[in-house]
Amino acid sequence: MPDVFHVLVVDDDTDVRGLLAAVLENDGTAKVTEAASGAEAMNILGREEFDVAVVDVQLPDHSGLEILRWARAAEIDTELIVLTGHADVETAVEAMRLGAYDFITKPCKNAELREVVAKAFEKKALRRENSALKEVIIRRDGLPNVVGASAEIREVLAVITRVAGSDSPVLVQGESGTGKELVARSIHLQSSRAARPFVSINCGALPDTLLESELFGHKKGAFSGAIASRVGLFEAANGGTLFLDEIGEMSPAMQVRLLRVLDSGEVRRVGEERVFHVDVRVVAATAKDLAREAGDGHFRWDLFYRVSTIVIPVPPLRRRRSDIPMLVDHFVGQGRRGKVLRFSADAMERLLDYGWPGNIRELRNLVERLHILHEGSEVRANDLPVEFGHAPAAAAATAPAARAAAPSEPGGVMVPLAEVERRHVELVLQATAWNKARAARVLEVDIKTLNKKIRDFKLAPAD
Repeated sequence: MPDVFHVLVVDDDTDVRGLLAAVLENDGTAKVTEAASGAEAMNILGREEFDVAVVDVQLPDHSGLEILRWARAAEIDTELIVLTGHADVETAVEAMRLGAYDFITKPCKNAELREVVAKAFEKKALRRENSALKEVIIRRDGLPNVVGASAEIREVLAVITRVAGSDSPVLVQGESGTGKELVARSIHLQSSRAARPFVSINCGALPDTLLESELFGHKKGAFSGAIASRVGLFEAANGGTLFLDEIGEMSPAMQVRLLRVLDSGEVRRVGEERVFHVDVRVVAATAKDLAREAGDGHFRWDLFYRVSTIVIPVPPLRRRRSDIPMLVDHFVGQGRRGKVLRFSADAMERLLDYGWPGNIRELRNLVERLHILHEGSEVRANDLPVEFGHAPAAAAATAPAARAAAPSEPGGVMVPLAEVERRHVELVLQATAWNKARAARVLEVDIKTLNKKIRDFKLAPAD
């Protein structure tokens, strides 16, 4: 919850308006904007977001009830409190029917005003959180565990600890699969924002139109298919951290929009004129050399300077080979319950000698494949895939997979390549109990491709 919430006070009496503002701002928790008429209030509410609005019923141009009707029709997400006289019971009831949070009779006590406004703000904050959680899945896998004891990874951990306490933007640079998102989560969970959302998005995975809607939200009817207003990820991450993965893939047009938000702290949903104030720490990540990209004209220098206040380079796995045994133990511990893998000395030597182009992600996937497909508990060098350096005769990903995908039948009859593939797909599906998502990961294909192979090979789970 932000330290200061925004309140609009609407009253045509200058003295009353000033008194209400002074009472609300007295303890420093509220920032108050004043309006002297209904027209001015609607103009301000149409441009800027407020948490709470305190509106007098009797205004010279529009009544408080008219403002209520307009706000609901315009989908203004502000809690409205109506100020009424003692004799306006019917008006107060009508205001509640129209969606007002509460009403206060004049003259009101200072404590009562503060209490009602504070409770209205709590309702607004809760509604915003619920809406944000509906729009984005915030993965909470527990505390991120940056595994390793090498000098390279100790330096990364030391930098994380030093920068976590600030709100400065951070740029995490490293090859694909090195654990850049893990670094971002570690920064978030060691910061004062740890209790607030950590929201992530891959900027290179979406076209501009979808990325704009995801980041900034949209208004109902803003474009074809926008059947309801939607909260953007900047709003969803309000008070917390927004992780922009692969920021180097962002188009020039989106770079301009992002820079504007980072400079102003204001978000405008697609199709809306109103702006929303957000308090978000941005952690960006890239596998590219952003300075070189900027020098080549592919990335804006001003955005580069904005997101790279602090740069954390994450080393590739080949530069921290001493961490491989520890990482293997970590991933083995995350495997299926009841099955423990042990890597022999010669197998571990092969892992240490390998170049790991896919970095930690490749190592994790290898251990997961072995958990699923390897028979027995000990993993020997010949049980590893061919790229780990042994002869093609033992080149299958695992021992059972090698038998299923053998190039010939026991009698020496050659088997067509399609049959080898069919057997291998069938084996992986059986080993994963026909969990298609997991089987697709093991086979390194997407679900659509796996489903096509199942149809083509006429495969079906056993009864």
